[in-house]
Amino acid sequence: MNNKNNENSIRRIETNGVEQIPDHERTARPKDLFRLIFGGANTFATAVLGSFPVLFGLSFQAGVWAIVLGVLVGALILAPMGLFGPINGTNNAVSSGAHFGVHGRIVGSFLSLLTAIAFFSLSVWSSGDALVGGAKRLIGLPETDLTLGLAYGLFALLVLTVCIYGFRFMLWVNRIAVWAASLLFLLGIFAFAPAFDSHFAGSVAMGQAGFWAAFIGSALVAMSNPISFGAFLGDWSRYIPRETPKMRIMLAVVLAQIATLIPFLFGLATATIVAIKAPDYIAANNYVGGLLAVSPSWFFLPVCLIAVIGGMSTGTTSLYGTGLDMSSVFPRLLSRVKATLLIGVMSIAFIFIGRFAANLVQSVSTFAVLIITCTTPWMVMMIIGLIVRRGFYCPDDLQVFTRGETGGRYWFSHGWNWRGLGAWVPSALVGLCFVNLPGQFVGPLGNLADGIDISLPVTLGLASVVYLTLLRVFPEPAEVYGPAVVARELAPDGVRSGPKKAGSSFAVEREQAPSPQQVPFLQKTSQ
Repeated sequence: MNNKNNENSIRRIETNGVEQIPDHERTARPKDLFRLIFGGANTFATAVLGSFPVLFGLSFQAGVWAIVLGVLVGALILAPMGLFGPINGTNNAVSSGAHFGVHGRIVGSFLSLLTAIAFFSLSVWSSGDALVGGAKRLIGLPETDLTLGLAYGLFALLVLTVCIYGFRFMLWVNRIAVWAASLLFLLGIFAFAPAFDSHFAGSVAMGQAGFWAAFIGSALVAMSNPISFGAFLGDWSRYIPRETPKMRIMLAVVLAQIATLIPFLFGLATATIVAIKAPDYIAANNYVGGLLAVSPSWFFLPVCLIAVIGGMSTGTTSLYGTGLDMSSVFPRLLSRVKATLLIGVMSIAFIFIGRFAANLVQSVSTFAVLIITCTTPWMVMMIIGLIVRRGFYCPDDLQVFTRGETGGRYWFSHGWNWRGLGAWVPSALVGLCFVNLPGQFVGPLGNLADGIDISLPVTLGLASVVYLTLLRVFPEPAEVYGPAVVARELAPDGVRSGPKKAGSSFAVEREQAPSPQQVPFLQKTSQ
């Protein structure tokens, strides 16, 4: 951050909701976006995802390739989602109103809400288990429901406090978390190097039945981590000035995901050690317990520190966006702070009920994967819309729903754009049908590819084809493409077919020259 008031600002509660962030408050840089993304993933939760190739029976080398493939593909899909915040000065759910309608944008809010609660819960559970387990080995702390509950409650309350203070306090926390957690993970190299065998063979080798199912499944699990950030990037990137070159923003997103290979590979390497020294934990899908069982005694304290730091950073990046989204859905009832408190209390209640009363830990893990399957087509349609519109958006018209108004460029059919919804609904449903998580959830079409989970490729491809087809067969109004296209539309020899209907949503727009906020972002940054 480059303003002189940051030290004071982190002690003030953020009052901004989803309304457009004023230019003078946009002092963040792509480097700050990198910290928030990497800090939110540099945790035990990501290390657990890194253990999946071993749980699926792959060798260490095959696991490395699967993780690298999944992370890189996911990062490339994720990168353009970081552009909407600087363009529109608001979060991605509100920005999605340009493609789903100002009412249809609640799809993005709902998806981000479910994703945030799921990943927040998983983060608190994994970090709490690691903290209590490490303390048990370090000082003999009993591992009971009481100690686990205290650990969960501590994490949840700390996270809620940071989220209430807002973006700049969260950024300060992640500045510390990025370096501290990375150093602790790297310290694990010295802790586990003597027992590590890079030639770990696994139980399924290339050429054997089930290898490709395990490989693709592992890659998709790794890919789900960057995809899970899609709905939240605008929460943070909206503080980046709109003049920032778009390539710098996308590069920060990609580099942050590449950096997550640290916890991913830590999880993979240590899982191979657990598989050799404590195979019962692998059979029970209990990576954290197995890690504690094979850790040298001097590494228990770093394990506890990683749990605390990681739980804070992941929890804040999830819960902050949830409160922001809910304040946008109910703008007259909830401010950002009130929405954060409400969702925080609900999430804490869910954490305790899900862990102690209903044993939902495994179910929530499955639920998180299913939500990502639904989020992926929403993301790809946002990216297609960004390209088709050539980066032109009218930030003021995106706030119509928030202000309780009607009309504007993105009113479409009473606030709903059936082109976007008509592509997202079938794509998400078909994607769910192809999910194949053995022992957890197998969709009706999950076994069509010999047990390989192809849900993400299917939903990505279907959403792209259907959305582009609908845009071509049923063109959107010319005004959503910017002043240049509107001028051609109104010219005697207009290039677009079909007259503009009288009394359409754009008729409420004031006749004026476009403001700097309405100039296409992609055009401006290319100058």
